[in-house]
Amino acid sequence: MYQRGIRGAITVDSNSIEDIKKATIELISEIKKNNNYKESDISNVIFTMTKDLDAAYPAKFAREKFMEWQYIPMMCVQELDIENSLQKCLRILIVINTDLAQNEIKHVYLKGAEKLRKDLK
Repeated sequence: MYQRGIRGAITVDSNSIEDIKKATIELISEIKKNNNYKESDISNVIFTMTKDLDAAYPAKFAREKFMEWQYIPMMCVQELDIENSLQKCLRILIVINTDLAQNEIKHVYLKGAEKLRKDLK
């Protein structure tokens, strides 16, 4: 068994609690749908958001919506503020224990974040 990372990102409509919640749930749901893992396989989760998103912690919504995530270690941090980078972007790294090979992991980029990894289309 190996530890593998599942990456994902989504742009958020506005810096509001409701929009951050909606984006968090949409991104996690899509990652779950595209990858074969159980919540008990998750080692930890890291969320990052660009500096223009500070209305809420995405980990809070993950715990509220996905009850199995209650005891998963999660962190929320600010993404590096690189000039001309994508704004209003929420990113996630889900580290799982799995027998899948790296090339079997399906990373998910939604909305405006699709342009971050055109190679994965």
